Amino acid sequence: MSLKLYQTISHRKRNMLQSLIPTNWRLRPPSRPLPLDLRPLVAESNILTPTELSITSSHDATSLSALIRSGELTSEAVTTAFCKRAAIAHQLTNCLSEILFLPALEQARAVDAEHHRTGKTRGPLHGMPISLKDTFKIKGIDSSIGMTSLAEKPARENAALVDMLLEQGAVLYCKTNVPQTLMGLDSNNHIIGRTLNPRNTLVTAGGSSGGEGALLAMRGSILGVGTDIGGSIRIPAMCNGLYSIKPSSQRIPFSGQEIGQLPGTEDVGLHASAGPMATSARDCELFLETIANAKPWENDPRVAFGTWDSQGELGTKPLFGVLRTDGITTPLPPVAKVLDEVVQTLRQRGTEVVDISAPAFKHCQPLANAFFSIDGHNHTFDLLESTDEPLIPWLSTRLTRRPPMDLSQVRDLHVRKAALEKEMLGIWKDEKGRTIDAVICPVAPHPLPGIDKWNGVGYTSAFVLLDYPAATLPVRDFNESDMQDEIEPGLEILGGWDKRNRELWTGSSETVDRAIYLDTKLSVQIVAPRLQERRLYQALAYVDTLVKQTS
Repeated sequence: MSLKLYQTISHRKRNMLQSLIPTNWRLRPPSRPLPLDLRPLVAESNILTPTELSITSSHDATSLSALIRSGELTSEAVTTAFCKRAAIAHQLTNCLSEILFLPALEQARAVDAEHHRTGKTRGPLHGMPISLKDTFKIKGIDSSIGMTSLAEKPARENAALVDMLLEQGAVLYCKTNVPQTLMGLDSNNHIIGRTLNPRNTLVTAGGSSGGEGALLAMRGSILGVGTDIGGSIRIPAMCNGLYSIKPSSQRIPFSGQEIGQLPGTEDVGLHASAGPMATSARDCELFLETIANAKPWENDPRVAFGTWDSQGELGTKPLFGVLRTDGITTPLPPVAKVLDEVVQTLRQRGTEVVDISAPAFKHCQPLANAFFSIDGHNHTFDLLESTDEPLIPWLSTRLTRRPPMDLSQVRDLHVRKAALEKEMLGIWKDEKGRTIDAVICPVAPHPLPGIDKWNGVGYTSAFVLLDYPAATLPVRDFNESDMQDEIEPGLEILGGWDKRNRELWTGSSETVDRAIYLDTKLSVQIVAPRLQERRLYQALAYVDTLVKQTS
């Protein structure tokens, strides 16, 4: 049987990726079934030296970058270690979309030579390996975003952020897998295949920055950059037990990315953001502060002016708000429980937390969903049909061609958005009129579900609609005691989303086994007002410190 065009392209792309992994970095065929937790296999492979295991396992980006700047470690040594670990991660989880190991090592040697020659570094990220989501264009490299029609078409120029990272001395060594069209919550496509969650291969790695999340969970990277227009940074961060920050859309250069839309479409829809995903909270600050102080508005005219110190500040006696539900899907018991644990930890340590009500919150997700369909997905289907590529199963029941909206319909969406933006400003004042520094809420109304089971994005898409910066904070693992918690008897089902959400906890034994959630990470989301990224980071670090002191 002859292959269809999309299958032929896929085979070529996969073979090319395999060829870019050095022979001595390739894993031997397994002699036994792989465990659900793939992370221990890194050390068992014996591909990394003890020093390389230490470099990739024992540091975050902040500590490693300091060692590179001081000369205690070379960029070449650090980059080699992460290239090798990324190669292992990809072979186990299918997390990479592009492999740049050879040019990365050349770049690392060049920044080392520059440092040795001048005694100076280009900036805080000098010599630091950084991974990127597939959307970021790098000259000469594909940005296929999971669609074969965009494969084998190398970018002609770098994305604005890529140029900035290179100017700061960062080393770019790989790009990471995404769902087909970027519109899935589980990273699966016909080119690379499905990305697996390294902590538990039965649960989702998330999307659309799922490859980035899996790579970081395997510590094939410790600082990566994702993008978010519905939750695509925060959801994979929750799935993989990571820290992340989705900034407001005007903070980090976004131009020059492949997002699968005709030019100008985003200007009338919702604006995506680029932001860090990391293994520590302070690495999020390292990335954001570095970019802010490098004057990104000079690289991308859509970036708002403002150095790091001007991006807000947490109060000396911070006041937190807690938003327990979006009014569409009631959080399941373990999600409500971990949220309450964080609130109680803050209160016990003398920090004031007030419950807040936001009736308008329930209108955010439906409106965000409407914005996602402005062009009727026609360009997406044109791209797919050009290579006879079918939708992946998860998208096949969710994505259809529709007539594009006309001017009056788009205008109406923006009128509704403006009204919601005004009404939601109320969450930043408590009943006494005091300013709330940051809001704590769920990332999702359910714990980390099985593959293709993620229910909805109401708790994340709302803050894209409002353009509020939002962070993911991993709190603790789901444990056996969490399995015993039940939904309050007689609790009203709010609608179809809520019904499906509840089935992730109370479905039949054939559809739900709560044991699947064991050892997955329970996280919370922290939110700050628009363009207050420094304030958000300080709130993230503040809560993280108190949670760690308690655990």
